[in-house]
Amino acid sequence: MPQHRRNYSAEFKEEAVKMVVETSRPIAQVAKELGVHEATLGNWVNDYRREHSDDEPALTVSERARLRELEREARELRMENEFLKKAAAYFAKDHR
Repeated sequence: MPQHRRNYSAEFKEEAVKMVVETSRPIAQVAKELGVHEATLGNWVNDYRREHSDDEPALTVSERARLRELEREARELRMENEFLKKAAAYFAKDHR
């Protein structure tokens, strides 16, 4: 059975991409709301980012420092979370 390909207008694609790029919403969420396949919207977003990669200003020194700080904090939180999962599993066992 042949699959029906939908054609979307350039305006629709542009608005869908803006919903992802400008609001930092997940592609999956926006795709579901719009009734578009997630991979299709992902392709549109990737194309947009490739075409507009020079539009984004470079990070300042303070922004780069803050980014490194947040990445370090995220790593520490992931490690702490893993430790707590292991501890919870240990204490969930019947240790009498």
